[in-house]
Amino acid sequence: MATFKRIAPIFPVLDVRSSLEHYGRLGFATQEYERGGYGFVTRDGIELHLGLASDLSLAGTSSAYLWVEDADELAEMWSAAGADVRFPEDTEWGQHEGVLIDPDGNTIRFGSPVRDPGTGQ
Repeated sequence: MATFKRIAPIFPVLDVRSSLEHYGRLGFATQEYERGGYGFVTRDGIELHLGLASDLSLAGTSSAYLWVEDADELAEMWSAAGADVRFPEDTEWGQHEGVLIDPDGNTIRFGSPVRDPGTGQ
């Protein structure tokens, strides 16, 4: 059976350079594909691809989920960088989840385990 190595969601965007700048402000390393129309953002082993939307109706239709160490800390950092962030809330499935909405309407849901109020863990 074939073994999976990694995955990189592709977000359709209306302006690759503008999107790369946006993700750069959020702490991602960015790289534009040399022939244009495509870009890569990476951080802590996570990779997202940004592709020029060939159809404007495709923009804002993609999402990804990031498991993170501290959802509150990440939300604060991204909010301070000027991003559109929905701050984390506890869920019934035990995650403390927030949402980042990029300028093209793509979303990154992010979460960390709900902390036990008695132990802080």
